[in-house]
Amino acid sequence: MNIWTIGFTKTSAERFFEQLKTSGARRLVDVRLNNVSQLAGFAKRDDLAYFLKSICSMDYVHEPMLAPTSGMLDAYRKKTITWDEYEAQFLLLMKKRRIESLMSRDIITDSVLLCSEDKPARCHRRLVAEYLAGHWGDVEIKHLI
Repeated sequence: MNIWTIGFTKTSAERFFEQLKTSGARRLVDVRLNNVSQLAGFAKRDDLAYFLKSICSMDYVHEPMLAPTSGMLDAYRKKTITWDEYEAQFLLLMKKRRIESLMSRDIITDSVLLCSEDKPARCHRRLVAEYLAGHWGDVEIKHLI
C-alpha cells in the first residue's frame, strides 16, 4: 500500500498539482480540520475538488476523523504546547478514535494525505501515515512536498 503526503503552503498551485499528477495516487484525502478557510487559496474544499478532478483525474475526500481537535490545534499554534506535546496528544487521539480499525483501507490505499504545513516533519499528516503504517503493515510512505 502506498500513502503519499502533501502540504500546500509555501508552494505554487502549479508545483502542487504537478506533484499530485505525477505521484501515481488515485485520490486525495484531506485531513485538515478546516478545509474552507479563505487562507487556503487554491486548496479550499470545493476549488480543490474541482482542480483535482480536472487537472489530476483524482477524487477528493475530506476525512475529519484524521484531523486534530480544534483545542489541540489552537494550543499548538498559540505555542501553549510544544510540538512534542502536540504529537503525543494527537497520537493518543488517533488511538482513542481507533482509526486503524474504523478508517477504510480502500480510501487510504494509493491516496495522498493533505494538510496545510509545508513540510511533513511537524505536520499531523505524517503522524497519520506513520500511525496507519505501524498498525496495518506493508505501507510505503512518500512525502511529496
